[in-house]
Amino acid sequence: MNTFKNLTKGLIKENPVLVLVLGTCPTLATSTSVINALGMGAAATIVLLCSNIVISALRKVIPDKVRIPCYIVLIAGFVTAVQMLVKAFAPDLDKSLGIYLPLIVVNCIILGRAEMFANKNKVFDSAIDGLGMGLGFTLALFLMATIREVFGNGTFAGLEIPVLAENHISILTMAPGGFLVFGLLIACMNKFAKHKPKKKSFGCEGCPQAEGCSKNGCGEVKKEAEENGN
Repeated sequence: MNTFKNLTKGLIKENPVLVLVLGTCPTLATSTSVINALGMGAAATIVLLCSNIVISALRKVIPDKVRIPCYIVLIAGFVTAVQMLVKAFAPDLDKSLGIYLPLIVVNCIILGRAEMFANKNKVFDSAIDGLGMGLGFTLALFLMATIREVFGNGTFAGLEIPVLAENHISILTMAPGGFLVFGLLIACMNKFAKHKPKKKSFGCEGCPQAEGCSKNGCGEVKKEAEENGN
């Protein structure tokens, strides 16, 4: 059950894009089409999985003072390998993703999971965490790309949709439309996942109505504070 929770937490409860709000730049840039979104998600998932495994295996060997540079070097190696594979077997996808494919090296999601999870947990748990977060990242990209491509371009994965092809909303494929869809998905995710911020509790001090308030003895608390010179 713990393994299942570790795998699925990245989909909804701790979705790296829609809840933790990480990796915003590649999310907005590569979510204009479903194919680009799935390609970016798959590449990031592979890097997340591999880097989490290696970093977890070497967590007791890597010196604490240089752990971040070591993480970047390891992640850069996996990103280079993935980029070479994409160039060899999917050159069109490589051209579409452009600079955002090598920029996976500095993706906050990958560095964040390496520092917060892989560095403190066993190899198997780190692998499951990386896979779950990668799937959550891919899911967020897919949802955004589906909305933006279908309604913004009138196509889905490059296939033309008869009615929407002639009545599409072009702004959804642009930056303002991307931010709009991104905000709406975050709002829906917060509602669905019941992700609510913690309410801060304040004391009676500094409240202008404390003297005349009888609730919880606010007036008495303020008088005592004045008598004690506080």
